[in-house]
Amino acid sequence: MTTAQALSTKGQLWVSGLKGDNALARQSSFETSIGYIPTLSLYKELPNNRLLDVEWAVRFEQYYSGDSLILDELEPHRVWVRFFSQTVELRLGIQRITFGPAQVLRALSWFDTIDLKDPTGQTDGIDAFRLRWYPSNSLALWSWVIQNEHATVSFGGRGELSTDIIEWGLTVHHDPSDSLQMIGQTGASIGQPHNRAALDFRYDGFVGLWNESVLIFSKDKNIKMFTVGVDYTLPIASGILLMTESMLISDTQINSDHLYTALMVSIPMGMVNQLMFITQLDWEEEKNYNYLRWSSTYDNYSLNFIASISPKHSAYNISDNVLQNTVAGFGTNVQLMFIYNH
Repeated sequence: MTTAQALSTKGQLWVSGLKGDNALARQSSFETSIGYIPTLSLYKELPNNRLLDVEWAVRFEQYYSGDSLILDELEPHRVWVRFFSQTVELRLGIQRITFGPAQVLRALSWFDTIDLKDPTGQTDGIDAFRLRWYPSNSLALWSWVIQNEHATVSFGGRGELSTDIIEWGLTVHHDPSDSLQMIGQTGASIGQPHNRAALDFRYDGFVGLWNESVLIFSKDKNIKMFTVGVDYTLPIASGILLMTESMLISDTQINSDHLYTALMVSIPMGMVNQLMFITQLDWEEEKNYNYLRWSSTYDNYSLNFIASISPKHSAYNISDNVLQNTVAGFGTNVQLMFIYNH
């Protein structure tokens, strides 16, 4: 049997301008940014429907507050080598590892930074070895070994079982690191060696229904995270997607419960335009975050107009010197973002 190999290049470029109404004294109310991710891929087809491929990508970003440069980064984005066949996939290097059915309040965003509100759809990579084995069409088994930025090695695995109407996932992970790290993207954190266990499912029927249940436990601390979500598409015009999620976080060390709720409406308008609205509620701190995006998407580029209303700096009991050096995410913002994919 003959083998084939090919080299391909692609990339994503984005340019953004943002105007806010709640800048700190040291900030401009106008921010601009530019980013580019060039990607080089090489693959070689092997006998018996096997394949070996390599991907290399770097991420370049610059952010300006007025005419002052506040962020200048150039770092590896994806650097991995992969082998896969009909039943096995092996991947080593800086890669993306993501799983779980939740969309906004993601208790299982353990190794990614995916944000539904980010039009680029990008996520940070992690340095890892990952194995995926597919013993049947309905069963997938994962395992991974991850090295963090402090050279600490953690490991875990996941099993996924699919039926006609429901998908199940069971995930475990052991992390011996004693550095402070976030769990998910909603504020839960832990700074000692710990274990994680999670059960998730997604049901697709008259409505979509899903759950992520997570337990993080260590010598001195237990964190429970529970997300439930449901969606339904109204049969109006091209379909109006309605979605809601709620997440409860319980931390035994500080004896606190925290409840969040997210609501989303997504309305396609023809083949090009889409309107999406997300509101997120923090019930304990009585904070409300609102996000509205109009997207026009073509073959290789998209134009995104974004408006958001969030709590102002004064709503946080934090010194101005500790707050992020950006106007984004505070008060009322309007943003225009152009994205080009090639």
